[in-house]
Amino acid sequence: MRTYAYETVDVFTETRFGGNQLAVFTDARGLSASEMQSLAAEMNYSETTFVLPPDDPANTARVRIFTRVHEMPFAGHPNVGTAFVLARHGRDSGGVLRFEEIAGLVEVKVAMNAGGDVSGATIAAPQPLSTGIELPPGAIAACTGLTPADIVVANHRPVRASVGVHFVLAEVTGEALSRATPDLSHFRAVRDAAPELEGRFSLFVYARDGAKIRARMFAPIGGTWEDPATGSASATVAALLLSLDGGDSAAFTLTQGVEMGRPSLLHLTARRGEDGIRATVGGSCVPVFRGEALL
Repeated sequence: MRTYAYETVDVFTETRFGGNQLAVFTDARGLSASEMQSLAAEMNYSETTFVLPPDDPANTARVRIFTRVHEMPFAGHPNVGTAFVLARHGRDSGGVLRFEEIAGLVEVKVAMNAGGDVSGATIAAPQPLSTGIELPPGAIAACTGLTPADIVVANHRPVRASVGVHFVLAEVTGEALSRATPDLSHFRAVRDAAPELEGRFSLFVYARDGAKIRARMFAPIGGTWEDPATGSASATVAALLLSLDGGDSAAFTLTQGVEMGRPSLLHLTARRGEDGIRATVGGSCVPVFRGEALL
C-alpha cells in the first residue's frame, strides 16, 4: 500500500467554506499521470495539484494541475493555494516560489498577515494576453439561459482569450449575471461548431462597474457546472480590459461564487510590457483538511 499526503484549502477567501476548494498532494513522486487523474476525479474539486521536484533546481517545484477530467497547462486558484500550502511548510525562498508548469514558469509571491503567518499569495500569469476566435452573442446567451440583449458588446464581443489557459470571456448586464444558468446541450453545440475551441469550452461571464467586477464561470463539458473562483480567467479579464481601456496599468477587484454560496474575492492587476499585457491575481487562503490517499 502506498500513501500520499494531501491538504485542502479554500482559496480566495478569508472565511472557511468560502472561496474555491483545492486539494494539494505535497509530494507526488511515484504517481503516474493516470493515478493523478483518478485522484483528481476522486477528490471531485474543480482542480487538484500534484507537487514534484523541479527540472531546474533554481525553481521551487514542478506542479501538475488536474481537473476532474483532464490536465491543465495553468490555472489560477491552484497556484495560489499550492503556494499557500508549500509556504506554510517553509518551501518558499524569501517569500517567493517558482512553479514549472506546462504553460511556463509561474512566479508566486507569498502574502503574510499582521502576525507573520502565511495568509495567501499572488501569482503572475505565465503568458501575455492573447486573443482568438469571437463567438456570436446569441450563442453565448443560449449557453447561459439569457437573451442576446443581456450580452454587452459595446466594449468587446464574446472572445476566446488566454494568459496561460483559454476561456471565452463575455460581458453581460449586472442583472443578467445573477440569473445565468448553464445549458449543457448549447455548450456542446457551440464547441462542436467551433473547431478553434479545440474541444474545450469554459465560459467566463462578467459585469463591470469601473474597477469592480462581478463574475461567474461555467465549464459543464469539463465537469465543472460552476466554479466559485477562477483566477486564470480573472487575470485574463484584467489583461483584456487594459487592452481595451488603454493606459499602462490597471487594478481591479473581482467577486465570484456569490450565487453558489461560496463568495470569493480576487485582486487583479494588468500591466503593459515589452512582450504584451501581463496580469497577476492574488488573494487569501484558509486551510481545511489534511489526509492521506491510499493506493
